[in-house]
Amino acid sequence: MRILCVDDEPLMLKMLEMAVKEAKPDADITSHKKQADLLNDAKEHGCDIAFLDIHMRGMNGVELAKELKAVNPKMNIIFVTGFSEYAGDAMDLHASGYIMKPVTKEKVEKELADLRFPIVPKSNALLRVQCFGNFDVFLPDGSHMHFERQRSKEVFAYLVHRHGSSCTTREIAAALFEDEPYDKKQHNHIQQLIYSMIKSLKAVGAEKAVTRSYNALAVNPDVLDCDYYRFQELDAGAVNNYQNEYMSQYYWADFMYNGYDDTY
Repeated sequence: MRILCVDDEPLMLKMLEMAVKEAKPDADITSHKKQADLLNDAKEHGCDIAFLDIHMRGMNGVELAKELKAVNPKMNIIFVTGFSEYAGDAMDLHASGYIMKPVTKEKVEKELADLRFPIVPKSNALLRVQCFGNFDVFLPDGSHMHFERQRSKEVFAYLVHRHGSSCTTREIAAALFEDEPYDKKQHNHIQQLIYSMIKSLKAVGAEKAVTRSYNALAVNPDVLDCDYYRFQELDAGAVNNYQNEYMSQYYWADFMYNGYDDTY
């Protein structure tokens, strides 16, 4: 979780920063005295929550919030002020919260517990999945997950791309073997790849990452920490990490990711 704070009064900024650190000691917290510095920081490094003093010289907090919403519409904005007349402007921007000074740990905790765009922890994920750059899968301890067959790993990649939508063996074959006819031999080959994939997942205790039904299967997004899924949720870190490369080793992924597949 990345949190930014701004107040053009040094003492007030220090009090705000201390209160936020006490309320969320495990967060990445950065403070700025200048509105432009905070805005540039959000653009370059992302931001999940921004605590903005409203009454500042130059660009006020409401104006800054409008600029931040252009960077990330799902950024949580929490206004901090000693002037209650700004409450209407703050609510018009659909702010996540509103704190009257003096700022305390308790006030910050109350706002963090009721964010407009909740930040869902992924610490309990069975697997961490990397889609940006080359596709890869990691275990909770950070080590690479081993797939018995590379094509089985590609089947899992395609399921991840479908983001929980059910896929038939025919659909998987069409993506992985585009120019080959779908006959009994091809069907059996896909079934073998699926079996190998499930076996590899079971070996690391992650069999719940895939659900199966009659002639179809899908990933369970709820047990995956996936940069692609975070990107779709406008997660600051994922948006910042995306460098225009998606599952680079698979020819079908680039074709589908750029607008030709209705699952994106």
